[in-house]
Amino acid sequence: MGSTISMQEMRYLNLFGKVTKINTRFFFRYNETFIFCVPRGLVRRAVGENGKNVKKLSEIFKKRIKIIARPRGIEDAKEFISQIISPVQFKEIKINSNEIVVSASRQSKAALIGRNKRRLKEMQAIVRDFFKKDFKVI
Repeated sequence: MGSTISMQEMRYLNLFGKVTKINTRFFFRYNETFIFCVPRGLVRRAVGENGKNVKKLSEIFKKRIKIIARPRGIEDAKEFISQIISPVQFKEIKINSNEIVVSASRQSKAALIGRNKRRLKEMQAIVRDFFKKDFKVI
């Protein structure tokens, strides 16, 4: 991930580490949700028993929290993107040489783009940071 971490994001990451006992440097926002990426084998431990860590962090931040597996490469892009945008459904994800294209129904497309293209811009920044590719919704 090539973006710079702000001081506020650093505080979020430090608090996440104290609550879950797992340090990560991958944090971003999507659709008013805080999303933390941890190594694949540590997701269960980060969520906690019966989701207690997620509930605790959600109460502290007063935001929805998602903890997902960090992608190892472009081969994990489909699963990674689907975890971020869930519960919105889509038809398919195509990965080309320089872009990732999500095709969706009309209503899902509206949910993926968002008002004033806010969610689309957030997802484009996430995909650019993790995979160095463009993101489009058709």
